[in-house]
Formats: sequence, C-alpha cells, structure tokens
Amino acid sequence: MSVVSLITDFGLRDNFVGLIKAVILKINPKSQIVDICHDIKPQDISEAAFLLKNSFRYFPSGTVHLVVVDPGVGSKRKKILVKTKNYFFIAPDNGVLSLALRDERPLKIIEITNKKYFLKPTSDTFHGRDIFAPVAAYLSKGENIQKFGKPAKSFKTLELPRIKVSNHELNGEIVYIDRFGNLVSNIDKYTLRKFIKNKRFKISIKNKTIDKLSSSYCAGTHFGPLALIDSFNLLEIAINCGSARDYLRVAKGEKIKVIRL
Repeated sequence: MSVVSLITDFGLRDNFVGLIKAVILKINPKSQIVDICHDIKPQDISEAAFLLKNSFRYFPSGTVHLVVVDPGVGSKRKKILVKTKNYFFIAPDNGVLSLALRDERPLKIIEITNKKYFLKPTSDTFHGRDIFAPVAAYLSKGENIQKFGKPAKSFKTLELPRIKVSNHELNGEIVYIDRFGNLVSNIDKYTLRKFIKNKRFKISIKNKTIDKLSSSYCAGTHFGPLALIDSFNLLEIAINCGSARDYLRVAKGEKIKVIRL
C-alpha cells in the first residue's frame, strides 16, 4: 500500500481537498492518503515549508509528499518532482520544498512536463487536481520518475529568518503560530543551550520577560506566558490553557530575544 501525504492551503470548507483525494484514489485505489495540514494560511509558502520540514521524516520510506500551496498557479512557474533516498516530493517550484530538502538530499529532480499524466481538460486554476494529484497517484503506483518530464538541475529555495548571536544576546523571531496560539520561534534548542551555558538568562518578547524554561505547558500558570522547548525542538512561548498569540497580541515575524545575564 502506497502512502501519499497532503499539505495544502485549501481548508475544508470547499471541495478542493476532496477532489484531490478522489483523483488519487481513482488512479490508485490502493493508496493511503494522510492529511498533514489543509489550514495553511492562504498563499503562505513559508508556513507550508515549515510544516513539511517538520513532518516528512515520520512517514514510511517511499511516501509521496504532495504540497499544493501555489500562489503562482497558471503562471510559468515550474512543477517539480524530487526523489531522495527515502521519499518523493511533488510541488510547485516556489521554494516550498527547500527546507525539507536541506535534510533529505535530492537524488533526482524532474520538471513535470509530460501531459500524458495530466487530467483532460486541464484547468489553469486548479493544478492540484489536474496535474499534481494524478502525478502523485501514478508515482504511488510505481511509475518511473523519469517518465513525468525532463531532468532539472535545481529548484527554488526559501530562507527562514536566521538567528543572530552576539556576546550577550540571541535574537530570533516567531516563525509559526499553531491553532492553540503557541508562538514557535526559529531558535533551536541546541543553539539556545550552547548560548546559555548554564548561566542565568531572560527571554524577552513584546515587553514581557521569562526567566526560565518550563518542561511542559502545564508547568505554567493561567495568567502569564511560559517558555519551553517544543516538539519541533524549537523555543516556544505559550500559556497554560490559553493563547500566547492573543495574550501578547503578536503575529508571525515578532522578534524574540534571549539575554544572558
């Protein structure tokens, strides 16, 4: 049984996700489709890239990861298929695969051009249904990757904000906010621990300070933010049974600072 994972910004109000699944199952009824996320903020390529990077490795070898967050649909942007040692990735060539492919080295990159595998007629506004879904389905059936198009040498890359380290400050920013309102930063636990060096510190965000790391969400009170290392292995700001986003009134891109005392 082949596994196809899905990340889209389509939401569940409309029929878009259902149609992508229908196309895949019609071509390969034995496929197993796993929804990673369909609530990506519309056209937010960086959010989709972040979730793919932090999801793909938990799937069985051979999984086809399909990402359809495609603000350039109908334009001249390329459509790509990438093979790595363990997985296949299919997406518009807009940088959405680049964070995952830092961890999974590409072995083959194919620009999807073979219209034999497209639905007819092919809509210029729904490549997810008419191009990406059938390609994912045929690939999950074992079709040779080279049949889908021509070899490509590269793909577009996307850069997440980088952390900046000085003698006494570690500067980062919020790169993802989950449905609970937890604020996920780009400061990873390894950089944080190396910077702190068992010394006293404080974390500053939106004029609030936190002077310790908690082990879990329930370690904090209902009245103020706490800091912890989350399941992404990133520094996160949260509130026990509350929303740090609403409490602090922040959005993605908010600066966060760790100061060594």
